[in-house]
Amino acid sequence: MKLSDFLDESAVIDGLSVNSKKQLLQELGRFGAGMLMDSSVSEHDVFETLLERERLGTTGIGEGVAIPHGKLEKISGLKGAFVRLNAPIDFEAVDDNPIDLVFLLLAPIAAGADHLKALALISRLLRDQELCAKLREARKSSDIYSILIQNNSIAA
Repeated sequence: MKLSDFLDESAVIDGLSVNSKKQLLQELGRFGAGMLMDSSVSEHDVFETLLERERLGTTGIGEGVAIPHGKLEKISGLKGAFVRLNAPIDFEAVDDNPIDLVFLLLAPIAAGADHLKALALISRLLRDQELCAKLREARKSSDIYSILIQNNSIAA
């Protein structure tokens, strides 16, 4: 599995401005629903799925990174989006530090192992502090995408 299997360059958002975790999840709901144009999934569906997952425990993995994710009916495959925030926000991360790098992952209800493999791949990538520094220094979304997709596969 490669990141490019579920992340398109058009799904990289550079410079999103939000003030809170809830506002970020709402924006991710809007963007996530837009990525799923072939389904009847609404912004509210995506937002509620992400919020429900956050209630189980934060997806803020530390070092300024969050990986909000969830499973939805009516989607055909894994879909990802990467967001670099204009300014860090409190996300109730495990290390209590604010986050500024966000990877959204949406999966079909029946995704099972593929969902877990994708999460493992994303987590491994975004725990690399050198890579995160490059993502923070990148000048535009196409550069962010290039940084993300280099050397990022996991055995199927």
